[in-house]
Amino acid sequence: MYGILVYVVLAVFISGLMVGRTPEYVGKKIEAEDVKMAMLVALVFPLVILVFTGFSSVNGFGSSSITNPGPHGFSQVFYAFVFGAANNGSAFAGLNANTLWYNTAVGFDMLTGRILMIIPMLAIAGNLADKKYAPPLLELFP
Repeated sequence: MYGILVYVVLAVFISGLMVGRTPEYVGKKIEAEDVKMAMLVALVFPLVILVFTGFSSVNGFGSSSITNPGPHGFSQVFYAFVFGAANNGSAFAGLNANTLWYNTAVGFDMLTGRILMIIPMLAIAGNLADKKYAPPLLELFP
């Protein structure tokens, strides 16, 4: 549900930029702080996934679990961290993910992928809750 709110905030902001009006959502103005937090939410997953994937790909303890070298081996590692951050974790059948490194790294991936996304989302919710309802005006873009 809160993922939808992030996309709504970004869509309303971008459409407000295109029309030249101040964006608002459910009677509350969308300000720069809301958009900054929405962008943090949108960038958490790529940042967390790519950092863990890159670190696992260049170090011996991460690359030693790859059974299929080459691009498919990289996609095995990438898949493990994508599903660690977004879901409850899984891996391609060719990746030996039952090692100390992958158990720990995918665990931190799950933790950071969820916590680092929830904190800015709560900031958006708190910021919208503190704002007073603004009646529809001509300069606002509902």
